[in-house]
Amino acid sequence: MLAILGFLLIIMFMILIMTKRLSAMIALMVVPVVFALIGGFGKELGPMALEGIKSVAPTGIMILFAILFFGIMIDAGVFDPIISTILKLVKGDPVKIAIGTAVLALLISLDGDGTTTYMITISAMLPLYKRIGMKPLVLAGIAVSASGVMNLLPWGGPTARAMTALHLEMGDIFTPVIPSMIGGVLFVLFMAFWLGRKERKRIGVLEIDYSTMAMMAATTEDAFLKRPKLIVVNYLLTILLLVALIQELLPSTVLFMVGFAIAITINYPNIQEQKERIMHYADNALSVVSMVFAAGIFTGILSGTKMVDAMANTMITHIPAELGSHFALITAIISAPFTFFMSNDAFYYGVLPLLAKAASGYGIDPAMIGRASLLGLPVHLLSPLVPSTYLLVGMVGEDFGDLQRSFLKWACGSTAVMILVALVLSIIPI
Repeated sequence: MLAILGFLLIIMFMILIMTKRLSAMIALMVVPVVFALIGGFGKELGPMALEGIKSVAPTGIMILFAILFFGIMIDAGVFDPIISTILKLVKGDPVKIAIGTAVLALLISLDGDGTTTYMITISAMLPLYKRIGMKPLVLAGIAVSASGVMNLLPWGGPTARAMTALHLEMGDIFTPVIPSMIGGVLFVLFMAFWLGRKERKRIGVLEIDYSTMAMMAATTEDAFLKRPKLIVVNYLLTILLLVALIQELLPSTVLFMVGFAIAITINYPNIQEQKERIMHYADNALSVVSMVFAAGIFTGILSGTKMVDAMANTMITHIPAELGSHFALITAIISAPFTFFMSNDAFYYGVLPLLAKAASGYGIDPAMIGRASLLGLPVHLLSPLVPSTYLLVGMVGEDFGDLQRSFLKWACGSTAVMILVALVLSIIPI
């Protein structure tokens, strides 16, 4: 009964946001509450929702201060030289712009943090997309696709969870999967080429006057906000922050809070200017952070009612015995919907050990199951439970449902290519 209720909840939620009958934020709050009441969890509803909100609080605060930090950097002109360089390289050709976006997002994704990837990629490329007339949704889709493949990096989170849950080392799980990652990267570049060609057919190639390069490269029309004399200081601060994030010197929430405090004090020491800058970012920050806390209610109720556990057990127990020898391939395939409908913690700490235990009965090494569990991650980032994706759609001004409608098929393509490479190279057994 719980599994059926859980599946109905997910289906209803997806229908409501993809048909735009409800906004994602409202659906995240209302749908799970309604289904929890139907399931008879009225008395436990408050504590479950509150627990979910608490679990996402650090992420919400981190995203808030990430928006503020990178907002300061954008206003101060840190990304203007990057945009100028990209403009010179890609000229006005949408194909080159789309491929350049993919390369930039893939490189920045090396830090393993989706929030940082989106903040930098969108900040650098959105003005160019608007100048050329390309669809911002294409920019968002390429960025999320690139981040989805690079999400397999051990410091990105999911791989570390898989290693911890199965008590294995990086050499057991991640290193063998690198060829699959390369296949995913090539697919993302192909996708960018394909989408760029469609945009080229739609808008053509724009001739750019390089005498106005500086003007077009600007990410804001407010020239008085630029701080050219502080650009080296701002670059150093940004690099130090990224290094500290990668090295995990402090929790990411604390790093962004401290980074923002230093950035705004250096660039805008006047208190009135600081208030104006914070007010300027308030709209975007509020829409994104409120979505994160709404997702907390969704995950809290799904976990607290045990619907997630029931759905996982139902899917596992309904795998026919004759398919047992193909358990690694099955794990790779179902990892996409599993990580789409539940948090990484729930999947890797809750479901993966069950899959590994079931597979061991068919003589399959747990390391193979661990590798297979990573191959559905490109789909995961389009889940309504991923906070950074709300940041992405907020920055480009697009609808979450539109992003899912347009790029779920591409995410499934990335996963299919990665699984195919894994099978061909015997990274996982057929």
